[in-house]
Amino acid sequence: MTTTKRKSGHQPAPALANDPAIADLAGYHERVYEIVRRIPAGRVMTYGQIAELLGAGYTPRTIGFVMHAADESVPWHRVINAQGACSTGRVVLPPDKQQRMLEAEGVAFNERGRCELSRHRWTPEERQTDDGRDTTTVDTQSRLFSD
Repeated sequence: MTTTKRKSGHQPAPALANDPAIADLAGYHERVYEIVRRIPAGRVMTYGQIAELLGAGYTPRTIGFVMHAADESVPWHRVINAQGACSTGRVVLPPDKQQRMLEAEGVAFNERGRCELSRHRWTPEERQTDDGRDTTTVDTQSRLFSD
């Protein structure tokens, strides 16, 4: 895969336009947004979790790029990094905006700015058993995108 040099001096980003898996950029974004719109208030998903669910052509980094382009109809604040922390340091927002939005929904963060993923992480096919325990189905991807 070719890369594009970034002005910031950080790791080069994938040249997304050259990837046939995402030739239709609007469709690529919409698949991410379909999942993010399903995340309930008070729950989160990680960039990597979404990339894994979507499969080939998606990486945690590309999910981050897509979330940066999200409009207000997408609850972008419910997508966090694999450490359970917000990754808005490079975004033109108040640095704690995402965390404050999540806290308003009931997501608790520790003094290091991390939430307990085992408690707040959401899986798209969560179901509750009669005794209140969460279970997940195995066939998440095909259920999300079958017509």
